Amino acid sequence: MVNIQKCAIIGCGFVGASIAFSLAEDGIFSELVLIDANRDKAEGEAMDISHGIPLLKPAEVYAGDYSDLADCSLIIITAGTGQKPNETRLDLVHRNVEIMKDIVSNIIKFNTEAILLIVSNPVDILTYVALKYSGFPQNRVIGSGTVLDTARLKYMIGKHLGVDSRSVHAFIIGEHGDSELAVWSSANISGVNLSDFCSACGNCIEHENMHSIYNDVVNSAYRVIERKGATYYAIAAAVRRIAECIVRDEHSVMPISCYVTGHYGLCDICLGVPAIVGRNGAEKVLDIDLDEKEKEQLLNSARTLKNVINGIDM
Repeated sequence: MVNIQKCAIIGCGFVGASIAFSLAEDGIFSELVLIDANRDKAEGEAMDISHGIPLLKPAEVYAGDYSDLADCSLIIITAGTGQKPNETRLDLVHRNVEIMKDIVSNIIKFNTEAILLIVSNPVDILTYVALKYSGFPQNRVIGSGTVLDTARLKYMIGKHLGVDSRSVHAFIIGEHGDSELAVWSSANISGVNLSDFCSACGNCIEHENMHSIYNDVVNSAYRVIERKGATYYAIAAAVRRIAECIVRDEHSVMPISCYVTGHYGLCDICLGVPAIVGRNGAEKVLDIDLDEKEKEQLLNSARTLKNVINGIDM
């Protein structure tokens, strides 16, 4: 039986360490296990976070190995080769698929009941690989998907309109990458249609603005990587939010990467789509309304991922 208060993070690079700190700060787990191929790195990160525990919430944070996964309810995988400047997330696939297979083979030796949350890129491809290779139920293998991309979209719309980004309701769906799409047709500000809100406030998002905002979202990671070498704070916040939904059984709607078959005319693929997230992982995939252009964009994004999947030796 798994312990809902116990979580493991596999991979203690910038992303994994930032997630570990964010989870410790949030206090939703009482036990955090950090695993890395470099044991010293995992121990150092665990020590550093542990020294702050007296200022946070009670928790045990320690470096471990795969045997420590036995009763984990959530296993977060961030391990893999990082994205380099001028490199797309899909460029990482051949380097990271084998790493994912090795990690999953070690996980299933000790735990077949946890939820696997994939963060390593390309996240949609690696979520699919982890699902197929683990044999876990579809709902218990999910990826961070376009949760971060959606947060970026909300932030940029809010900044453009001069409103709290938490009042912005909009989705980025599809690949967590260059073929993702913004669902403008259902975007709203606290229930007020985007075009109606623009008319009321006099600060419009016209087609040109939409295109500019979308490009900023798609290129955000590249711009951060150019300046500081990696992105990790925002994805840590996104993963923490997904973990909260699972542990607290919130049934919140989030665009995670999950297995899709029969939705949106898609079959046998993992990509970012709105889903209800709770104690059982991806509890239900939602078919939100898309206009014709958005439907075609989503199909194109799926084709991009399918082409990569077809070239993987499963």
